[in-house]
Amino acid sequence: MTGELSPIDKAKFVAAKQATDYVEDGMRVGLGTGSTAAWLVRCLGEMVRDQGLRIKGVPTSTRTARLAREVGIEVVSLDEAKWLDVTIDGADEFDADLNLIKGGGGALLQEKIVATASDQMVVIADIGKEVETLGSFPLPVEVVPFGWQTSQALIEETLVSMDVLGRSTTLRMNGAAPFVTDEGNHILDLHLNRIGDARQLAMVLNQMPGVVENGLFIDICDAVVVGYGDGRVEVRDINAGTIEEAMLDFAETDNLFTDLVD
Repeated sequence: MTGELSPIDKAKFVAAKQATDYVEDGMRVGLGTGSTAAWLVRCLGEMVRDQGLRIKGVPTSTRTARLAREVGIEVVSLDEAKWLDVTIDGADEFDADLNLIKGGGGALLQEKIVATASDQMVVIADIGKEVETLGSFPLPVEVVPFGWQTSQALIEETLVSMDVLGRSTTLRMNGAAPFVTDEGNHILDLHLNRIGDARQLAMVLNQMPGVVENGLFIDICDAVVVGYGDGRVEVRDINAGTIEEAMLDFAETDNLFTDLVD
């Protein structure tokens, strides 16, 4: 069952494939959540199988853990690994300073804990995720179920004094019931349209009782690997201040990847 990949899937695949360059034998690797991160897990699984790569993977969700085990990656908890060499994950948005919005898949809490416990965080994304200013993508905020409506009212009140364009918030649903994260919490999606000062907003949100974590990743990401639909890849390293380009041949995409096309 082979299928031609859409340009967006090609972009995700080449970004993931290029990012495997950050992974070396013996490393402890944080494995992200989401469609682009799933390509990475498959690519690493292929390297484990075909090249004898030995890594310990720390997944950021039960979803990723299941996929990693399926493709033969040894899965350990963050407490077992203690510290990671690199975390590779997707993003819903990134800006020129490599600040991110994450949490579209609902795994922002574990993703932020794992990314922060790593020597390096690398984001893999298609070019469509790059923005001039964060905020078009709704900002996820993880809240404890107890008093979530009070937390929501408090957040909306606080947004009045923040540099944002929109202030509506919605409880994320899973069918007729509220969405529940791996940690048993709810998610409020903040429809802000534009975030003028992401650092300030992240700080203010996390000071509120009831808020567990927010989806703004500030000063956490070290490099972004950007994929294009024609197979081009750009690696932007914020610390080195470099941008490198490569061209990947995706003609050889294995059957391994066909069920990931979405």
